[in-house]
Amino acid sequence: MSKPLAVRALAWTAAVAALLATFALYHRPEFLVNLADQLWSCF
Repeated sequence: MSKPLAVRALAWTAAVAALLATFALYHRPEFLVNLADQLWSCF
């Protein structure tokens, strides 16, 4: 059986919000540098 429309709409909304948040972070280079530094410090 297919899922109710409300559940599918909520899932799509969450996916789009996650993508928009990711794209927004790419416009902040200092965030990416900080993330790379934290990742590099693990090695």
